[in-house]
Amino acid sequence: MPEVYFTIQLPDGKTQECYSPSTVICQHFKKGDEMPIQEFVSRSRVALTEASERVRARFGFGCGSAHSQIEAIHQLTHEYPLDGKVRILSM
Repeated sequence: MPEVYFTIQLPDGKTQECYSPSTVICQHFKKGDEMPIQEFVSRSRVALTEASERVRARFGFGCGSAHSQIEAIHQLTHEYPLDGKVRILSM
């Protein structure tokens, strides 16, 4: 499956590279998108769960890396106010 790396910018200007095991992430985010953290976390969870399920459909097991990325996003964003903005810098 084609994997996708995407870079986000957090409210304080820090950047972070994120991973998806599937291009399905591109249906949920586009370069230049900006949204509140709460929305980013929610959309990430949906997109990465869907990506993991695509892996399951193809290989018979879900993607641990997708689930790890969901957890990493939660850890990364929990210190910011929920209305802080996340920007998608690259896909």
